[in-house]
Amino acid sequence: LPAAAPGSAHPASCDPPRRWSHKNRANNAPMTRPRLHILQDETALYRACAERFADIAGEAMAARGGFHVALSGGSTPAGLYRQLASREWAQRIDWSRTHAWFGDERCVPPDHPDSNFRMAHERLLAPVGIPQDQVHRMAGEQPPAQAAAAYAHTLDETLPHAQGLPCFDLVLLGLGPDGHVASLFPGTAALGERSALTTAVFVPRLEAWRLSLTFPVLENARHVMLMVAGAGKADVVRQALCDPVGTEPLPVQRLQPQGEQEWFLDAAAARRINGENCP
Repeated sequence: LPAAAPGSAHPASCDPPRRWSHKNRANNAPMTRPRLHILQDETALYRACAERFADIAGEAMAARGGFHVALSGGSTPAGLYRQLASREWAQRIDWSRTHAWFGDERCVPPDHPDSNFRMAHERLLAPVGIPQDQVHRMAGEQPPAQAAAAYAHTLDETLPHAQGLPCFDLVLLGLGPDGHVASLFPGTAALGERSALTTAVFVPRLEAWRLSLTFPVLENARHVMLMVAGAGKADVVRQALCDPVGTEPLPVQRLQPQGEQEWFLDAAAARRINGENCP
């Protein structure tokens, strides 16, 4: 299965892993309305996200025998991981039946300070003891196109499928100040990639390569949870949720989940949400 150029039980509603025959779908329609949760502060935000994470994990394990989650990098997801790894929360989830994947990665070795894998490993994966063979990291140390192709193959061969596509139980996403999700940045060719599971992305502003899942895979998840904290994100939250979609939508506005989409915001990030056009 191609990537874009530079075993747990299968869900009852999913087919076994198979070759992908995705039908291209335009993604320039307005973003579907998410379910919003606005919390008082970051502490309340992390607790609410942990509660929802645990509920989704439990539902997936009860229904299908395992839980497949795509993790995100960033400071807000890091706060969630610390919460989940705490004594209060770690015992609420059967980590032995959890498979950890990644929505994106920096093109750096796994022990590099910028590695999403390293952050997740230190804050969550190692503390809760997820079996190593159930942690599926992107090989950021490899050439970008090679790493993207390898991850696409692993997704296609390992992850349960629905509608011909890999099917996550949960995708965790942060939100960049420019509206990017995963490593799908404004102005990059990755935004229009609809025929591959993964892509290698060169981000000129950062002068760096990234690896990312593509929109079709993100959108095929049963649940998408987007976490945003801090006053510095208030403008992009307002633009994404309230302003009319222009000719060049923000990356997050291009996201059209087929399952449940929930946004968890602290009060600072949500402070500019108001008016009739907001959800």
